[in-house]
Amino acid sequence: MKELQYLNKFFIKYKYRFLLGIVITFIAQIFSLFTPELVGDSIRSIEEYTRNNHEISIEVAQSLLGKNIILILATTLISGFFTFLMRQTLIVMSRYVEFDLKNEIYNHYQILSQTFYKQNRTGDLMSRISEDVSKVRMYVGPAVMYSMNTLVRFSMVIIYMYNISPRLTFYSLLPLPLLSYGIFKISSEINKRSGIFQANLSTLSSFAQEMFSGIRVIKAYAIEKQKEKEFTDLTEDSRKKFMNLAIVNSLFGPLMILLIGLSNLVVIYVGGMMYINGSISIGIIAQFILYINMLTWPVASLGWVSSLVQEAEASQKRINEFLHTEPEITNKTDHHFDIRGNISFENVSFIYPDTRIKALDHVSFHIKPGETLAILGKTGSGKSTLLSLISRLYDIEKGKILIDGVPIDQVNLNDLRNSISVVPQDAFLFSDSIANNIKFGNEDATEEEVIEAAKLAVVHENILHFKEGYNTVLGERGITLSGGQKQRVSIARALIKQAPILLLDDCLSAVDTETEEQILGNLGSFSQDITTIIVSHRVSSAKNASQIIILDEGRIIQQGTHNQLLAADGYYKDLYFKQLAEKEII
Repeated sequence: MKELQYLNKFFIKYKYRFLLGIVITFIAQIFSLFTPELVGDSIRSIEEYTRNNHEISIEVAQSLLGKNIILILATTLISGFFTFLMRQTLIVMSRYVEFDLKNEIYNHYQILSQTFYKQNRTGDLMSRISEDVSKVRMYVGPAVMYSMNTLVRFSMVIIYMYNISPRLTFYSLLPLPLLSYGIFKISSEINKRSGIFQANLSTLSSFAQEMFSGIRVIKAYAIEKQKEKEFTDLTEDSRKKFMNLAIVNSLFGPLMILLIGLSNLVVIYVGGMMYINGSISIGIIAQFILYINMLTWPVASLGWVSSLVQEAEASQKRINEFLHTEPEITNKTDHHFDIRGNISFENVSFIYPDTRIKALDHVSFHIKPGETLAILGKTGSGKSTLLSLISRLYDIEKGKILIDGVPIDQVNLNDLRNSISVVPQDAFLFSDSIANNIKFGNEDATEEEVIEAAKLAVVHENILHFKEGYNTVLGERGITLSGGQKQRVSIARALIKQAPILLLDDCLSAVDTETEEQILGNLGSFSQDITTIIVSHRVSSAKNASQIIILDEGRIIQQGTHNQLLAADGYYKDLYFKQLAEKEII
């Protein structure tokens, strides 16, 4: 249970509820133990009535039986009530732990770096925060509750039995060593098979998630049958692994019942011999049979509990793997910064840690607040990487990045990212209304501010054409909108944030030239005090920038204003005349 030790902090957090559950468990078990004693007393009174020539009158015997029946009903009801309270206390505690653990995992997911998400599949992440946490909850709740219940009942029943007849107690508990060995062997196998099944479940979840996300591509290439076969193969493999686990789990019940049955046979045989010898009464034999059968569920639950613990151990191990993953990007200061947008790159070089691809090579530039920097270059030249470094999604190995004269890794990370509005290359929209997608940049924005941002992004008229307007709920990842509309809604989301730094990563690629010019014109008036960096493949997006840099294989090969670069031979001039000719042809 090494991996499950991580959960001890939650038991400490909810210690009062946990301790109350233990106390209630003791009370419930105390009242449940009255029943065998009362039954034994009733049988003894009947035995005395029949054996001693009716020395006890029928009225006295009936009165005693009636009294015992009432007491049995009363103690059973009280025991049942406290058992209900036990479940309410401990099972509800497990739900609190589940809530805390899911939030802890989710919060940890949010601080992990880009590299982590490149190396792990979404389905696996979902499986660990849902399926694995559910397995762990079963340990914190039912497994712990029934373990305590079993321990308390075992202890109290054996003490009662020993006080009545030590010899009969010894013989009736002889099957217990066999029980312990059986549990040990089966639990070990469950642990191994449970880990294999959970890992397979993550693979299945990842496959399903990718299929749902890429359903348009699957349909476009007419590969439904192929993917259906792959999914069938995965589910068949999952079924086999689950059946292997289920077979081992199914051995517990019969094994427990067999051993309880053996204990009952021992009680009847040994108890019968002792009764013949006159050392005990029939009432004691009946009492012992009831005690042994009181242990039936606790003993049987040992198998189920053991299975829960083994599955939780395997799941918590998978959870711990992620929780123990340290984020590569950390906030190194609690000092708050009022960021204005002065950005400097000084001989910055960067190699991606996962692929070891060199993305930037000795890049230097300086941009002041209110200025616009345009970055052009071929695909894979390092344009998007540069924007990722400004957001500090990665840390650099060589050179310096300064924000308002302060090294970027010394700037408060939360303040840095709160001061940046980003429109990514691949616009991501949530399955929510258009208005809420825009307000994602500023959740306190008014309806007027949402409309104004949409107008600046030249998407207001498109939104009005929808039946529900701004209240139109988008499909997953914004599938309801066209590519250009998604980009413009993303631009509106960035503008409504009104951050001092605006990063546009080729976010106008899906809009026509006329719309692009309108958006850039609006941005010119909007971003007078904002540091703007535009990544693009179009000269039209860059020509009005304060400065332009051209990247090629991570190096700056040209740098200057639009007029300066047109005056010099090179990539920018060639691109300008090429795109100008294409525009004239169109």
